[in-house]
Amino acid sequence: MENYLSSTQNPRIKKLLALQQKSSLRRETGLFVVEGRREIRQCIDAGFEIDTLYVRARESEAIAPEDMSTENILFVSPHVYERIAYRESTEGVIAVVRTRNRTLDELSFKDNPLLIVLERVEKPGNLGAIMRSADAAGADAVIVCDPLTDLYNPNLIRASLGAVFSVPCVACTSEECIRYLKENHIRILTAQLQDSRLYYDTDMTCPTAIVMGTESTGLTTSWREAADAHIRIPMNGKLDSLNVSVSAAVLLYEAVRQRLTSTGCSRSS
Repeated sequence: MENYLSSTQNPRIKKLLALQQKSSLRRETGLFVVEGRREIRQCIDAGFEIDTLYVRARESEAIAPEDMSTENILFVSPHVYERIAYRESTEGVIAVVRTRNRTLDELSFKDNPLLIVLERVEKPGNLGAIMRSADAAGADAVIVCDPLTDLYNPNLIRASLGAVFSVPCVACTSEECIRYLKENHIRILTAQLQDSRLYYDTDMTCPTAIVMGTESTGLTTSWREAADAHIRIPMNGKLDSLNVSVSAAVLLYEAVRQRLTSTGCSRSS
């Protein structure tokens, strides 16, 4: 059968593995890999185009888009699937998907947007966890500035549980993002230890971008100078910081709490 692959040496299998491992190939081909029925469904619902589906032999291909050609649905032997699957618990389906590189100008918001901005956060697991929190909190977008990992890293997709598709995500430079936020009158709140006030004493009911940097070096000077306010989470133990994904969740849900209990944007400090 032409659509049945039983060798790990098949060129299509080799390419799939390379796409999982090499960001340079993902950029070059405009393709990336998604594993899992929930993640693939979210990917389809978000308007991404499936290039090829790899299905463990004789499992249902019902997840495929209705207009997808059967030529692009390939069945693989259990041995091959074990080689290409990167999840501990697998669901029998992997997709190669065409990338969609959004720009800042493509973002569209409601009247009072809530954004999370990340500068040079490099660990895919942290980025994915933050996107998952952004989805749960109803944030309008995640903007990744000067990224050190691409948005289609398989570990990022896995950690986000598909939130990288459900929440609009944009990669750009810090300078582009600062300019965009200023032009759109979105308050910039930078999470930092220096010259800062407690996060729950800072108004987040107006259009707000919560900006976070790496745990090791924090934010660059350009963000600190562009900020409308500097905020911090109190640290009552011996350590001086939380994991960036945990911090992001705390700050996002404070914004949610304020907006639920507020009568409107107060423009306070």
